[in-house]
Amino acid sequence: MLFERFKMIMKIIGELALVGAIASVFIVAAQGLAAERAAEETAGREYMRSLDELMSKARNKKTIASWNYESNITQHNNEVNLQVALEVAEEEKEYWKSTMSYLWHEYQDPDLKRMFEKYSKLGTSALPEDLNERLISAISNMQTNYAKATICDYKDRTKCDLHVEPEVTEIFRTSNDAEELKYTWLEWHKAAGAVSKGNFTEYVNMDNEAAKLNGYDSVAEWWLSEYEATDSEDQFASLWAEIKPLYQQIHAYVRRHLRLKYGESVVPAKGPIPAHLLGNIWAQTWNNVEKFTRPYPEKPDVDVTAALIAQNYTALKMFKTADEFFTSLNLIPMPELFWERSIIEKPNDGRDMVCHASAWDFFDGEDFRIKQCTTITDAFFKTTHHEMGHIQYYLQYKDQPVIYRAGANPGFHEAVGDVIALSVATPKHLKVMGLLEEGPEDLESNINQLYKMGLEKIVFLPFGYLLDLFRYGVFRGTTTTQDYNCHFWQLRESLQGIEPPAPRSEDDFDPAAKYHISADVEYMRYYISYIIQFQFHRSLCQLAGEYDPEDPTKLLSNCDIYKSTEAGNALSNMLQLGSSKPWPDAMEALTGTRNMEASGVLEYFKPLHDWLKAENERTGEFVGWEPSTVPYCTAEQRSAMESSGFNTRLKKYASL
Repeated sequence: MLFERFKMIMKIIGELALVGAIASVFIVAAQGLAAERAAEETAGREYMRSLDELMSKARNKKTIASWNYESNITQHNNEVNLQVALEVAEEEKEYWKSTMSYLWHEYQDPDLKRMFEKYSKLGTSALPEDLNERLISAISNMQTNYAKATICDYKDRTKCDLHVEPEVTEIFRTSNDAEELKYTWLEWHKAAGAVSKGNFTEYVNMDNEAAKLNGYDSVAEWWLSEYEATDSEDQFASLWAEIKPLYQQIHAYVRRHLRLKYGESVVPAKGPIPAHLLGNIWAQTWNNVEKFTRPYPEKPDVDVTAALIAQNYTALKMFKTADEFFTSLNLIPMPELFWERSIIEKPNDGRDMVCHASAWDFFDGEDFRIKQCTTITDAFFKTTHHEMGHIQYYLQYKDQPVIYRAGANPGFHEAVGDVIALSVATPKHLKVMGLLEEGPEDLESNINQLYKMGLEKIVFLPFGYLLDLFRYGVFRGTTTTQDYNCHFWQLRESLQGIEPPAPRSEDDFDPAAKYHISADVEYMRYYISYIIQFQFHRSLCQLAGEYDPEDPTKLLSNCDIYKSTEAGNALSNMLQLGSSKPWPDAMEALTGTRNMEASGVLEYFKPLHDWLKAENERTGEFVGWEPSTVPYCTAEQRSAMESSGFNTRLKKYASL
């Protein structure tokens, strides 16, 4: 009996020893695997460092070639730009092959994993060389056509050298002749739009091929991936649903004044507004109708353009003034190379160039430039601050790895310069700068100022939203080549409440008359930026002690963060992140919230919204718009839109 118990104990001890031995094997194996993975991550980290250097050189080379072409459009520069782009694409393809040989999905370091994940998307370089060449050529052809497009003057048909900037823009800024505006609108859209339809279709096909090679169904999904959320489109639509009532009130108010000016035969009482009467060739902002629609016209006008001219502002002085605003916030001054290499006025040497204002990062940590054909106007004063905001973002994240040298999401980059411009445009700041004489800051003057801002900020939102809704449909194949113009104008009527000045057909291609369509620039970033800049502004104003919702003397609309290092330091902390963290982290760093919200913009414009509702009710103005009577779709196209589900999607995303 005792012996049997002894045997049992020895058996248990043996089994435990075996279990222990097996466990030891697993522990040793696990330790070995952990050491192996740690070694792999170390190797991956070293690879990222070397790849960062290689990508810095590749992007620098590509950016230089692109700058040379856009700042001097010649056949030679075009050929060099194409060749360099193809060379860099092949280099990136080889780097991508090396990147994909690493088991980065298993890495424990989230930052290293994020870098590898970003580099795992090859972009358009994934295309075979012949298709990539076709893509680059299609975009280049559209850009060249846009840059070189000219029209004849309405009053002198022998003068046929009018470009969109500055001549066409100036006509829309100053003319009150409905026929001149209609003629100029039609001629520009013919010159800049219709001829690019074939290149646009080629671009769509090639870019979609690239998207599929990167694992996306279409370019729409590819662009949306930059917002790092599965419900981005729903978020965009929700933001618009919140802002739409304010836009409709502005629309109704402006339509009434345009009708009083041009007559009901030109501007319908309940219909969409004709696109050529809103002071802008694209009807994307309506600032230039403010002078005859101002809520309180007897109040002194804030004419910044006149003040700039009277005080002998030059392009350089405008840029120096903008630089001083940034440095007053304890942000980084523009480096010497910026002043040496930027083009801030159109050269008088007869060259063709892309005049659309743009900021450039040359990816070497030293070279940052702006290319802008500046004229002395209030609009360019604000544009200068906007573009310098991009440069400030570049400077703040220049020490990040190349793959992180971007905005937290595309909208962040656009919002940074604009949030500065919100302070610059206030009467408070204009007085500090000597651009506005001392005057009363009463309720009526504030409504005038908010109205002027609304014609820029609120009016832009449906345009900023619809441009990529249109392209999403094109990329996904729900908008075909045969329906480009019809679908484009259906979106413009539904969201903006505007109509073309004359019948349109598929022989026209009006989308390409907008630079960002011709230049392959994702546009939802602007829509997002025009909303989140007010979130940023509210937070910065509170840090600066300039805004208190309980204090009527500290309005959000008159907040100026000039010289507030507290605000500047907070902004800097967000900008330095680049795209190293998901955008909600960057948003939270500045605002304390992880969501994009419309509350900031609605808070800013609430006094105007309340005033407009009361005024439109007082005058009995119809709010909203009935269907346009100007034909731009055939009966067959309208029937197809209904049966294909286009109208259902439109109702969802347009909050109809």
